[in-house]
Amino acid sequence: MLRYILKRLGLAFLTLWVVITITFLIMHAIPGDPFAKEGKTPPAILENLRRHYNLDKPLHEQYFIYLKNLAKLDLGPSMKHKSRTVNDYIRDNFPTSAHLGLQALIMSSILGIILGIIAATRRNRLPDYLCMIIAIIGISVPGFILATVLIDVFAVRLDLLPPSGWKSVKHTILPTVALGMFTLAYVARMMRSSMLEVLGQDYIKTAKAKGLSPVKVLFKHAFRNAILPVVTVLGISAANLIVGSFIIERIFGIPGMGKYFVQSIQNRDYSVILGTTIFYSIILISMNFIVDMLYILIDPRIKIKSGTKKKTAYSEALITQNHVCQNMGGAKNES
Repeated sequence: MLRYILKRLGLAFLTLWVVITITFLIMHAIPGDPFAKEGKTPPAILENLRRHYNLDKPLHEQYFIYLKNLAKLDLGPSMKHKSRTVNDYIRDNFPTSAHLGLQALIMSSILGIILGIIAATRRNRLPDYLCMIIAIIGISVPGFILATVLIDVFAVRLDLLPPSGWKSVKHTILPTVALGMFTLAYVARMMRSSMLEVLGQDYIKTAKAKGLSPVKVLFKHAFRNAILPVVTVLGISAANLIVGSFIIERIFGIPGMGKYFVQSIQNRDYSVILGTTIFYSIILISMNFIVDMLYILIDPRIKIKSGTKKKTAYSEALITQNHVCQNMGGAKNES
C-alpha cells in the first residue's frame, strides 16, 4: 500500500512538472509581452519593468528562476497590478470559488445519485422518464444560458432570489444550480446505467431469491458496486467545480478566481496565468489521487498486487467504467 501511494505521488509531481513546463513555454511562445499595450510609457521605464520581471533574461534562465521561486511557494508578482502577487489573488478569491464549487458539487452529487437510482429502479416508468428529461436538459443546455434563464425567472419575474452578488445564502442558490446542473445530469445518467448493469448481475438475483428486501439488495449489494464509475466522474468534476466556472462567476458578479483569470489572459499577465494554472493543476491532480484511494476503500476486491499481473486501482476502475459505458448502449436500448 505504501509503495503504491509513493508511486502515485511520484507520478503526481511528474505530471505537475510537465504542466508547469508546457504552460511556461506556451506563455513565452506567444508574440509580445505584458507591457506591449503600455504605449505611452517611456522606453527606459519599459526596459526597467522587463528587467524587474526577468523578461530580459534568456528563456532557460527565466524558467529556472520561476522553478526556484515556485519551490518557495512564491508564484510571483502580478505584472499588471504591481502591488499584488499571485498568492494574494488566490488567498483573497479562491475561498469564494471553493465555496461556490463545493455547494455545486454537494448538490450535483447527492441529487444526481438519487435521480440515477430512482431512474434505474423505476425503469420505463414515469419517474424514469422525468429523471432522464432532467438529465438531458442539464447536459444539453449550456451553463450561461441556464444562468440567464434562472435570473429571468427567479430574480426578475418571480422576485424570489437576487440576480447577482455574493452577500448571503440567497445569493448562492442560482449560481450553484447553474454551475452544478451539468454534473448533476451526468452523474444521474452514469448512476442509472451503472445501477442497471449491477441489478442484472447473478449475485443480485441470488440475493433476491434468498428473500432479502429490495432496499437491502439495493443499498447493501448493488449500490457499492454501482457507485465506482460515479466516483470517477465526481473526482474530475470536483476540481472543475471547486476552482469555479469563469463564465458563471462573471454572469452573477461573484468575486472568485474566474474574474481575474480572464483579465490576466486579456492583459497577458504571465505570472497570474501561470500561477492559476498551476494551482488548478494541483487541485485536479490531488482529486485524482483521492479518487484512487477511494477505489480501494469502496471496493475491497481491488487489490494492489505485485508482479506482471499488477493492476492499479485506477486501471481497475477504468476497466469498470469502460465496461459500464459499453453497456450503456444496451441499457438505453432496453429503456
